[in-house]
Amino acid sequence: MNRMFPRALVAALTLSLLAHGAVAQTTSQPGTVPTSTGGMTSSSTTTPTPNTGVPTAGTAAQPQSPVPVGAPVVAPPSPTAPLPPSPTATTGAKPIVFGSQMFSGRFGAVTFSGFNPDYQLAIGDRVLVRLWGATGYEAVQPVDAQGNIFIPNVGPVKVVGVRNGDLNQLVDNAVKKVFRANVGVYATLEAAQPVKVYVTGFVRAPGLYGGLSSDSVLYYIDRAAGIDPDRGSYLAVDVMRNGKLRARIDLYQFLLKGQIEALQLQDGDTIVVPPRRHAVVVTGEVLNPYQFELSKPQVTAAELMALAQPNPNATHISIVRSIGAERRSEYHPIDKAGEVVVQAGDEVGVTADKYPATILVRIDGAHLGERSFVMPYGARLKDVVARLKPAPQANMDALQLYRRSVAAKQKESLDQTLRGLEVTALTGRSSTMEEANLRKTEAELILQFVERARQIVPKGQVVLADKNQAGETVMEDGDVVRLPELSNLVAVSGEVTFANTLVYAPNYSIDDYVDLVGGYTQRSDRNKTLLMRPDGSIAPSGSKPGPGDEIIVFPKVETKWVEVARGITSILYQLAISAKVLTTF
Repeated sequence: MNRMFPRALVAALTLSLLAHGAVAQTTSQPGTVPTSTGGMTSSSTTTPTPNTGVPTAGTAAQPQSPVPVGAPVVAPPSPTAPLPPSPTATTGAKPIVFGSQMFSGRFGAVTFSGFNPDYQLAIGDRVLVRLWGATGYEAVQPVDAQGNIFIPNVGPVKVVGVRNGDLNQLVDNAVKKVFRANVGVYATLEAAQPVKVYVTGFVRAPGLYGGLSSDSVLYYIDRAAGIDPDRGSYLAVDVMRNGKLRARIDLYQFLLKGQIEALQLQDGDTIVVPPRRHAVVVTGEVLNPYQFELSKPQVTAAELMALAQPNPNATHISIVRSIGAERRSEYHPIDKAGEVVVQAGDEVGVTADKYPATILVRIDGAHLGERSFVMPYGARLKDVVARLKPAPQANMDALQLYRRSVAAKQKESLDQTLRGLEVTALTGRSSTMEEANLRKTEAELILQFVERARQIVPKGQVVLADKNQAGETVMEDGDVVRLPELSNLVAVSGEVTFANTLVYAPNYSIDDYVDLVGGYTQRSDRNKTLLMRPDGSIAPSGSKPGPGDEIIVFPKVETKWVEVARGITSILYQLAISAKVLTTF
């Protein structure tokens, strides 16, 4: 029979989604930024602020740097910029490049004005000079065009090119030539020279950026919005001065070891990010699952692992290599990584191939010994039973075995049945509006029932009905063996007047026990009653309850649609058997 969504049900679901804010559409005009307030979407107009060097609240003061006409204006990134994504080998089908997590606005948010003893003073630097004792003086002296600072009664002192660590001694020697005694001297670099540096090459926003001569290369690259991860190189960032190579910086050394050259930049220096060289993707059991840039077209796997940092449990390296139209695979132990060659374009996976030597079995219930057994891989249930120390009240005939893999299969089967019930309930065709309204009401109840059923977790009990073969059951890691206690009780639950637990009475039938708890309810289905044994098995129809058994009475599934009734009944049976729970709608 053809199925389609009833119009009334579709309308109700659509209204429900809109009422809960599941669908929201906003239109943003250029120059506006969407904002969210209390579940509503609005927009606020933003105006780009030119880089005037004027400090604003909450940000570090920037030196004033005029921007030439035509050069891109890039505002300094906010120190509260969002964090980069967590390190994973891929986002979708595109690998994340190692190093791309560096430039998120945090280097460019703060200038570096700390003490660098190797910094060489340049024209425009500001030096704080203090004299005390026989003569007093305090002032901030700029280094003039001749490279001097001027101290009254002493005269000009040449400081250009002097190491920051030697500045105080140099000024002290100059003062002592005039004041031989009773004069104390203190001199220190107060502020480095403001400079403007070009950043170009494979960065996201090439341009001219202002900062201090003491700021690192990372600061200027971050101001240029970072290296383009799809094209730029992280292994060879060049600093050019007057057309000549001043330094070449490997950012991988900074990421992995914290090492970076402290360069002193000058006005007009150029930072060039060249194109990316060779690349290899590494995934699997490593601390750094990224796409790595290589300086050579091929390296040893050991060199690559120094970047990727395998986890301690890693055992093997797999390599998938494309040669023309072919894809070839290799597999090597990780301790032979020094002998394995990795080429540009390879896909390298690091795996942890472990085979179980022992398994852990948990013991629960009426047991007097230790609660966990370490068993050899391949051990059987009879081997576990041989090590048990049952308590006097233990019922060994009702031994129970619970397994995680069985619980997972039971949950998968239950979810599949629940999905089928949802489809059946929501896609039934209605011939009249009255029937559509009826289906809509029933569908809401079914969805509530399905939601409750999804919350139930199966126990994963393995039925050990055949006592002759039960001992040959191969154990799995994480199995739980439970020794139930001897019981003379019979539990009655489900669609009965008062669910209760009764003392076992020989020769009593299921109806006799139900009568003792008030009888069947009006919603009960007497033809659908389960008698469950303590070992998890289901007693044949017509059997009499025994000590420790449980009687479950099912409800009638009142619906006009046979497929819905069949689906609900199947779910009720699965819940009763796998979780010993009965839920209705």
